Amino acid sequence: MNNTFSESAGANLLASLRVVLVTIVLCGGLYPLVISGIARLVAPERASGSLLRDSRGAVVGSRLIAQSFSQSRYFWPRPSAVGYNASAAGGSNLSPAGAEVRDRAMKAVATYQVHAGLPIPADLVTASGSGLDPCITLQAALWQAPRVAHARGVQLAGLERRLRYHAWENRPFWSGEGLVNVLEMNRELDTLQK
Repeated sequence: MNNTFSESAGANLLASLRVVLVTIVLCGGLYPLVISGIARLVAPERASGSLLRDSRGAVVGSRLIAQSFSQSRYFWPRPSAVGYNASAAGGSNLSPAGAEVRDRAMKAVATYQVHAGLPIPADLVTASGSGLDPCITLQAALWQAPRVAHARGVQLAGLERRLRYHAWENRPFWSGEGLVNVLEMNRELDTLQK
């Protein structure tokens, strides 16, 4: 009886190991390769990371990941709880009612030099869940437009038209409100001024 039990346990162990090995090969190897191959056929630019390149072909960023901008001539993205570090994507996991979140929001308000009575869009003072949100709302972009137009010496009305166009291009088909991709908009402004 004891010998039969050990033979049965050994057979179960071998069967379990075979199932684990097959699962690893299928789920950890073949499935990702097939899905990546399909993605490269269907949407090659997105499958490669939606990379943006300069005129020399060097990668300057991705349409999908926010970058920090601090000069007044650029639109600024949402604050990041991870310092715009793509390898550490994530929120702060702090309570929205906590002192740290309030202090961070007040620091952002000070950075934008908000005066009493002038409301600031929420996405300019609150971090996104990933900390890497590449877009801001049209309202947030329009709110920053006077600063950017003044710093670049361009007409505010023309800049606002460009922002509305970008928001229209980046709006989901199910929603009326679009978003402005900060990196794309800043690159376009740099290109137009050259």
